[in-house]
Amino acid sequence: MLPSIRNKLRAIMSLNDPKWGNDSRNGDKKNENKNGDAPPDLDQIWRDAVQRWNSLLSGKNGSTPPAGGSDSGMRGAGLIAALIAGLWLVSGVFIVQEGQTAVITTFGKFTGTASPGMNWRIPYPVQQHEIVNLSKVRTIEVGYRSSSKTKQPREALMLTDDENIVDVQFAVQYKLKSASEFLFNNRDQDEDLIRQVAETAVREVVGKNKMDFVLYEGRDKVSLDVAALMQQILERYQAGILVTNVTMQGVQPPEQVQAAFDDAVKAGQDKERQKNEGQAYANEVIPKAKGEASRIVQEAEGYRAKVVANAEGNASRFKQVLAEYQKAPAVTRDRMYLETMQQIFASTSKVMMDSKSGNNMVYIPLDKMLSGQDAATSAKSAATAIPGASHDAVQGVEIKAPKDVRARDVREREGR
Repeated sequence: MLPSIRNKLRAIMSLNDPKWGNDSRNGDKKNENKNGDAPPDLDQIWRDAVQRWNSLLSGKNGSTPPAGGSDSGMRGAGLIAALIAGLWLVSGVFIVQEGQTAVITTFGKFTGTASPGMNWRIPYPVQQHEIVNLSKVRTIEVGYRSSSKTKQPREALMLTDDENIVDVQFAVQYKLKSASEFLFNNRDQDEDLIRQVAETAVREVVGKNKMDFVLYEGRDKVSLDVAALMQQILERYQAGILVTNVTMQGVQPPEQVQAAFDDAVKAGQDKERQKNEGQAYANEVIPKAKGEASRIVQEAEGYRAKVVANAEGNASRFKQVLAEYQKAPAVTRDRMYLETMQQIFASTSKVMMDSKSGNNMVYIPLDKMLSGQDAATSAKSAATAIPGASHDAVQGVEIKAPKDVRARDVREREGR
């Protein structure tokens, strides 16, 4: 585009003077500017124009007009017109920085856009341009203003689905994605549009959720839903705005009920704490109780197996004794008598007396008998302290009783 501009300027400036800018001072630069890609020397052009203008004024005001004065006047007028036209064309050059775009309008109607770099348009009043920054991230605040550190209750107070009021403060970050839509589809290019859209979106999202959800676990989801709803509304308006992030700065009950709400929250926290403590205690006690119950059941099973085995053994032994007794009753009785006496006298202190000696003085070792009695008493106490031992002792007594009865019967029959 720049070579075409330079060509137009060169053509206009050479209408009335083919030797424009070719004086002796600029003779060396003539050959250098023949290349269309080299930029024009504007300083030299300006000096030549001033020199031409001064020469015209001096020729016009002199006492003797120079030869060919009318031709010089025509050339001066053409020079002025060419200079004005050149300056007018140069005024159409503009530069767009990186991250920006230029919107070009022709008599107020959108014509196109210009990318970053040096650009040219038809100068005013035919065409105009407006540069829009597309890379800049803009931020608006709803419910508060950080600059003045004040709240905006009219923007912040919202109604939840369970008919509670919450104070919501949030910030919206956005940037422009279409310069033409932003300029021509928005009546006012300020923050009012995006703030109204943000307030509408957050009121709709908060109104569809419970108060506890908005205050605690649902804050991130509320932010995402608000951003998505805002983008839908802006796309429907064709506003040329892209929402990049929605940040919840604060969600809390109104100040008028803050104390009561804190009490309710504390009660809920106490409830959860006690519930957790009870659950922890149950997790500790129940396994112990189950283990104790299992141990008792196993001990009972072992005791039952032991008792059943002993009973079965006694029954089997009794059947064996009965079979032998039926074969030889006298021999069996004598053997049982002897076994019983052996069991009785094996753990009993004994004093042997000779009745045929005829001695009236009987010596009884009382000290040994008493020591033996004390030993028997201590053994009985130890057996009582051990349940299994006491049970065996009782069982032994029960087993020995039939033998004592049978022995007494044998003695009675022998006495007869």
